[in-house]
Amino acid sequence: MSLQGKVALVTGGGRGIGRAVAERLAQDGARVVVAGRTEPEIAAVSEAIGGIALRLDVGDRAEVAAALPRLRELVEHVDILVNNAGVAESAPFFETTDEAWDRMFAVNVTGAFALCKALVPAMMERGFGRVVNVASNAGLTGYAYSSGYCASKHAIVGMSRAMALEIARSPVTINCVCPGWVETQMSREAVARIQAKTGRSLEEARKALTSMSPQRRMVEPDEVAAVVAMLCTHEARSIHGQAIPVDGGQVMS
Repeated sequence: MSLQGKVALVTGGGRGIGRAVAERLAQDGARVVVAGRTEPEIAAVSEAIGGIALRLDVGDRAEVAAALPRLRELVEHVDILVNNAGVAESAPFFETTDEAWDRMFAVNVTGAFALCKALVPAMMERGFGRVVNVASNAGLTGYAYSSGYCASKHAIVGMSRAMALEIARSPVTINCVCPGWVETQMSREAVARIQAKTGRSLEEARKALTSMSPQRRMVEPDEVAAVVAMLCTHEARSIHGQAIPVDGGQVMS
């Protein structure tokens, strides 16, 4: 299932899941544009995989609009769009600030919306396209103290499903991948918050997260990347409008 000759744009590609996705798509033959806010990180990833770095903050609508002409200068077209950039902030519902709510929706939903609007029509014209939105199993269920994050991830799943119906007769597919807790900086920050709020040890705080999975472990970034890569292939053309958990069985559809 080769991606030879395909061009992919991966947002949030400088670390964690995004880095693993960029590496896997390049390994499978794609030319990868590694997009993100932190220039040293995206430069390092793009250099390692022979890709292209693109400074992009998807949470800033003006910056997304300004980045599109730069993207077209770097590559003639985009065959694969992986909307991976995401932010998570936790707080009790009544303590969630407007700023935190808006920030999560700007990055987790609106950025993906803007890039889909900008890039998918050309995919449809060329006769091939794959969109994979990296959501979360928080987009399939609810978690206390994460109302903004859950709401934003439900929103990206809903947007993807609605869009999938509208473009179903085109050669473009759109799906969501919904990880659970993954061995990333985001999870390490969650563990640190648990330690700070509860006084638990590092091991106890990690166990609070790993115990949520029937497999009693965190998912590795390359496991998520493998599912993303599969969805980008020609052979996956019948997988459309799906939200696929990659969480060790934590959420079962």
